[in-house]
Amino acid sequence: MIKIKTPQEIELMRIAGRVTAEVLDIMREVVRPGISTGELDRIAEEHIRANNGIPAFKNYKPGGDMTPFPGTICASINEEVVHGIPSFDRILQEGDIISVDVGAYVNGYCGDAACTYPVGEISGERMKLLKVTEESLNRAIAQALKGNTLGDIGHAVESYVKPLGYGVVRDYTGHGIGRKMHEAPQIPNYGRAGQGMTLKAGMTIAIEPMIMSGREDVKTEDNGWTVSTVDKSDAAHFERSIVILDDGPEILTNWQSFL
Repeated sequence: MIKIKTPQEIELMRIAGRVTAEVLDIMREVVRPGISTGELDRIAEEHIRANNGIPAFKNYKPGGDMTPFPGTICASINEEVVHGIPSFDRILQEGDIISVDVGAYVNGYCGDAACTYPVGEISGERMKLLKVTEESLNRAIAQALKGNTLGDIGHAVESYVKPLGYGVVRDYTGHGIGRKMHEAPQIPNYGRAGQGMTLKAGMTIAIEPMIMSGREDVKTEDNGWTVSTVDKSDAAHFERSIVILDDGPEILTNWQSFL
């Protein structure tokens, strides 16, 4: 069931979104060659808890026999698409790209956001992937209008990235968000304009294009969490939580772009 948020709930989600976005703004300053993903995780958790928040990802268990996720952030490097597990043994290298995905519960409501960062100087091909993926997010958000459809959002991503030669992750999607990190509906990054559920004011959703430079096949690594491209091509991931209002979308996790 789609949960339409009240003005009071939207205000609480703004607070959770602000704390979440602040983590990514901090990551923008501290991501560099030589730092470990474990240290990034420590910094993120410290900020969330200092702002009366609870890390949304830590000990998250979606069901089945999966082990709980051990980190505050997902730290996914190069060919890793999403759900990379942070570790003090994983050191960022010059030329890497790293997606940092983070969520925080504050006052019972959740914020969720992601950004992919260059580590030092990166290749032109990797920088183009980052720019295209962030632009696809911007185009998707622009379609998150009352009266539009879920298909309009997905079409905005797919119709932009595919002609440029990039692939769209189809096994993972964006989602509704609120009191739970994952609520209905799913928000695919592909679709046909004008089709699917009609968007309504008060809906809060997380839009998150996951784009790769090669084929669209992905696999889950042996740790049970990390999702990587099968052909080892690079992947990028950008995400913002938004609320659909009568006069257009409002970004709840308004992290600052490095581009």
